[in-house]
Amino acid sequence: MEDTLISAKKDEETVQEVLPDNIRPWGRYDVIDGDDGFQVKRITINPGQRVSYQRHQQREEFWLIVKGDATVTLNDVDTDHGKGEVIHVKLQDKHRIGNSGENDLVFIEVQLGDYFGEDDIERFEDAYGREGTTTPHGN
Repeated sequence: MEDTLISAKKDEETVQEVLPDNIRPWGRYDVIDGDDGFQVKRITINPGQRVSYQRHQQREEFWLIVKGDATVTLNDVDTDHGKGEVIHVKLQDKHRIGNSGENDLVFIEVQLGDYFGEDDIERFEDAYGREGTTTPHGN
């Protein structure tokens, strides 16, 4: 249905302006739980894609890989991870996760902190032209 919506656009809007908030150029995330002090997301990264190299000022994250193969960059060090492994991203750590496999990478992200807005992202590198921005689609 999203493809139909996108192809039906006749003006000069970009695909990014049409995408739902939880869809990203690299895949998607879905918030599955949250309360004061925590938020839980299910994140899917498409094969060959990765999120921006970033850090957060107001939250730390724990990633539990449940499907696929990941390459994680944590403070400029790359490591490979697979199903069942947990990665701890501490407050203000520079971090990125990418899909190094041929199938979807799926992981559960548990965020702990005081604020979980998507604008708590400082991007250092990004394959989708969003360096230095806090907007999800780089607009």
